[in-house]
Amino acid sequence: MSTIFSKIVSGEIPAYKVAESIDYLAFLDISPLAKGHVLVIPKKETDYIFDINDDEYMGMWVFAKIVAQGIKKVFPCPKVGVAVVGLEVAHAHIHLIPINKVDDMNFARPKLSLSNDEMMKIAEDIREAISEVTNP
Repeated sequence: MSTIFSKIVSGEIPAYKVAESIDYLAFLDISPLAKGHVLVIPKKETDYIFDINDDEYMGMWVFAKIVAQGIKKVFPCPKVGVAVVGLEVAHAHIHLIPINKVDDMNFARPKLSLSNDEMMKIAEDIREAISEVTNP
């Protein structure tokens, strides 16, 4: 079964991409808890994060770390919060969210509604910051 994330990977559905490698993709959450809320996924469709083989699992976290460093450069905050919930889409994913307090990670909070222009600018800014992190 093809998930919405698999359709993003294949290009069937557009996304605000911030980073991509052969095995992983990072893109803005379209219903973010905060500006800079990014989802990191393996391109290979796997429902449960702990079913990913060890090398791919570790690679995904290294990729997420690089993305988080880019997010933190664009959205100065004490931490970039990490959440793995996995119930809303049957495709393993990591939420990276710039946070100032614990409640910023509360998924019951109302989501932001950002314009296409805002989302494009945020994605561009994070891509630039990631490039600076990986190519100092």
